[in-house]
Order: sequence, then structure tokens, then C-alpha cells
Amino acid sequence: MKVFISWSGKRSKALAIALRDWLPMVLQYVEPWVSDKDISAGDRWAQAIAGELDAANFGIICITPENLHSEWILFESGALSKSMLDAKVIPLLYGLELSDLSGPLSQFQAQKMEESGVMEIVRSINKVSETKTENRIVDQLVPMLWPGLR
Repeated sequence: MKVFISWSGKRSKALAIALRDWLPMVLQYVEPWVSDKDISAGDRWAQAIAGELDAANFGIICITPENLHSEWILFESGALSKSMLDAKVIPLLYGLELSDLSGPLSQFQAQKMEESGVMEIVRSINKVSETKTENRIVDQLVPMLWPGLR
């Protein structure tokens, strides 16, 4: 299952890369994609991003105070929700409260960067995937692996 992880800015990028490395430890079938790590040298970045946006089954948008109103974040969020039939796009808030979201991003059910929020994201990915990990395993793995992501 392809998971597109969107970022804009230094802290958001660090969070996106950490999620890219962490998610497959919990859900082994997940194929996370982050532009900074997954676009090869010489590739046309705009085409690579467009292709991944089309191929994604799920989107996580890493939102920080610095990129809350980023045009790029809004563009990728809109592209994800438009390209996926059953759009599953989750803004992941780092250093923000749920009440800080407004405009287009507020239409998505956001989660905070805390163990319970990340657990909800993992459960949501698992719920829509054709290949599933048993809920009891997810419930054990997230708390066990959370310190590595935090």
C-alpha cells in the first residue's frame, strides 16, 4: 500500500523522513514515499511527485507552525484528495493544536504527533488496506516502537 507523506520546511521534512522509516516497522506492507528520499538523482521532481500522488492509497501531511499556510502543502493535500477515490488524507500536527487548522486542511480529520494520534493513523491505514495486520499486533507494536519515532 502506497502512503504519500507530504512535507514543507525543515521540521516537517524531518518528521516525514522519520515516518517513512517507522511506518513499515508497524505495517510491513506499507510503502511510504517522501520526495526528499525517494526521487532519484536526475529524475524530474514534478513528474515524480505527480506520479506518486496518483499512485498513493493514503496521504499523511506533516504540518508544523512554519508550514501551516504553505501553498505546497495545500497543493499536495488537494491533489491527494482528488486523485484517491476514497480520499484518506490525514494532517499530522507537530507543535500545533487541532484548533489551529483552518481552511482546506480543516476538512480532513487531523491527528496530533503523539502516541494516540499516530496509533489512529496506523489504524486508519490498516483499515483501508487490502493486506491487513491484525489489530492486536498493531496495538502491541505502536506502543513498543513509539519511543523510536518520538
